[in-house]
Amino acid sequence: MPDRRILMGVIGRPHGVRGLVHVHSYTADPADLPEYGPFTDDRGRSFALDWVSAGVARVVELVEGREVPLRDREAAQALVNVRLYVTRDRLPPPEDADEFYLADLQGLRAITPDGTELGRVDVVHDYGGGASLEIGRLIVPFTRACVPVVDIVGGTVTVIPPAEVVVPDTEAAE
Repeated sequence: MPDRRILMGVIGRPHGVRGLVHVHSYTADPADLPEYGPFTDDRGRSFALDWVSAGVARVVELVEGREVPLRDREAAQALVNVRLYVTRDRLPPPEDADEFYLADLQGLRAITPDGTELGRVDVVHDYGGGASLEIGRLIVPFTRACVPVVDIVGGTVTVIPPAEVVVPDTEAAE
């Protein structure tokens, strides 16, 4: 689990002409985002940030131990949509036994209520409309109806796959 990366924020559009950027934070309290740094991106670069106002940050790239600040709007524009990650082991443990991070679901065995093994959770997708679990070729909405039990300690999720819906082909009927 320590090598799993967790998306903590995304660099947005430039703010002004001095290299400041808008940053969208995925932390419970956006003000806490800088405390989780340094961050890495998809290319392996490292970054740190400091808020200068609500949603606007000063970002520095960390290169061989030194801070390289964004100097101007062009440098800030080059970082638009850069995703900022930390490894899972850098996050605090969930406060309650019933809480977990979505990343903790990846790799768990997926079983039906009668114990039939469906496979392992390969990927947890979350595109903003609700998470879903990819288990082999099966995609299951991550809802209490479809995933009634999550047992992180036991390494399993209980899955009730939804009934398949077949949409009639209206063109073939014509």
